Amino acid sequence: MTEQTFVLPDVGEGLTEAEIVQWRVAPGDAVAVNDVIVEIETAKSLVELPSPYAGTVGELLASEGSTVEVGAPIITIGSTDAAAPAPAAPVSVPEPSDPGGAVLVGYGTGGAVSSRRRKPAERPVKASVGVVAKPPIRKLARDLGVDLSAVTPSGPAGEVTRDDVVKHAEQASVFRNIETPAWGAVREETIPVAAPAAPAPTASAPASDAREESIPVRGVRKATANAMTSSAYSAPHVSVWVDVDASRTMELVKRLKASPDFADVKISPLLIMARAVIWALRRTPMINAAWVDSEDGAQISVRHYVNLGIAAATPRGLLVPNIKDAQSMNTRELAKALETLTLTAREGKTSPADQTGGTFTITNIGVFGVDAGTPIINPGEAGIIALGAIRQKPWVVDGEVRPRWVTTVSGSFDHRVVDGDGISRFIADVASVLEEPALLLD
Repeated sequence: MTEQTFVLPDVGEGLTEAEIVQWRVAPGDAVAVNDVIVEIETAKSLVELPSPYAGTVGELLASEGSTVEVGAPIITIGSTDAAAPAPAAPVSVPEPSDPGGAVLVGYGTGGAVSSRRRKPAERPVKASVGVVAKPPIRKLARDLGVDLSAVTPSGPAGEVTRDDVVKHAEQASVFRNIETPAWGAVREETIPVAAPAAPAPTASAPASDAREESIPVRGVRKATANAMTSSAYSAPHVSVWVDVDASRTMELVKRLKASPDFADVKISPLLIMARAVIWALRRTPMINAAWVDSEDGAQISVRHYVNLGIAAATPRGLLVPNIKDAQSMNTRELAKALETLTLTAREGKTSPADQTGGTFTITNIGVFGVDAGTPIINPGEAGIIALGAIRQKPWVVDGEVRPRWVTTVSGSFDHRVVDGDGISRFIADVASVLEEPALLLD
């Protein structure tokens, strides 16, 4: 029998390591070429890694939770003959509704990867409380903090679908699923950064009343920390904000929700905000630029297209996927793109390609009840804008105080790239559209 050693492949995007999230095989299991053997997490996405060999699993050389460098061995597979690796194929990224994962460069086929091993978990599983849901839906529910027993199913035979879970999560308070543990007697505990490569005895679980814990910084959190630190200490941030009467934006949102043309897409004030930002970027192109240090000296790169980033809080941490060429989309297309982007990010299926190449970012802090902030600019961009909570407040209209829907638009900008007049004009343009969406008809 020939033993093949499979090393962690180059995952691209300049990444040099990945975390072993979950092994899909165990020693002694039979695998075929392209069977999914392990799920890994890079700083940008979750990826299912297929086997390039056929045979019997020998040894798992990296434990779940450990961080592995590219090129390090992770598994051995024994075969009766020396099986050659599968031919290289381009990366394939699944649609948001696809429960599968991305295929790495140089491994597997160009299409969707599916395991040939029989896995009972892929069939609907009925819990003891009578809930019927597939494993990916149960994982999504856990990530969003949703109790499946409280979800009204809409699928066949009473099955809970992805849309059921997402809608239930949106209806719940963002703080509802955050537990507040009592102060305990243990003053401090330490969680190992990485488990040993060889299987080790199961450690006893830490006390639930611990006073302090240490969380390893890796994956998305590590990438975010590095990016935010680099941006904060390299780009001179200047922040501005303005209060806005968004009553007509709220009226437009209400009308769009009632329109048959938008019946199958989610409509929210974020959609109008996105349209306002794209309009304002066209009027002040320097906001859509970036500072570039090169061998020939510093340059300012002005992009005449908009890859609109949307900051998304996910169970894995902060992600900023972007909508490519958003300036070319109509309102319905933009609404659909925003919905797809949000669902994909929540499921942890955002591809590395969707997180690169952004030109400007929106962060919707209003969903958390926050009015304004001074966000940090995403590296490679010159600005970021925040949409605050929209509340009814007293507002002077034609000399009379009336209840109006009011919000605060705030943002941070790279003062190396854009001056104060351009920053002020951009913020004023965004505010003008939120006050009067009819400006988008020009």
